[in-house]
Amino acid sequence: MDAQGLNLFDLPPAGGAERFDTLLTRPGVTIERIVSTGQASPEGFWYDQDRDEFVLLLSGAARLTIEGQAPRDLRPGDWLHLPAHCRHRVEYTQAEPATVWLAVHW
Repeated sequence: MDAQGLNLFDLPPAGGAERFDTLLTRPGVTIERIVSTGQASPEGFWYDQDRDEFVLLLSGAARLTIEGQAPRDLRPGDWLHLPAHCRHRVEYTQAEPATVWLAVHW
């Protein structure tokens, strides 16, 4: 088996769409890097995922709302466990420097 790696902070060029890079996938688990540059969930949209998600903010800043709760401001080092079907939305992501997330889905 070949080892593979990527520096999480080798970022795509500024501007453009939010970027999702799968770092590792195995039966039952996926690890991804998400690079946000000012994106947010569309008005009225809620994520309602079939799998649990652990998300860690590595850089930048974001605001996330879990249904029924007050919005949470996130800074580097902040993390959340979002159980399956925990409805949530991204209210804001910092564009510069880019907001970088590490997400683990299982």
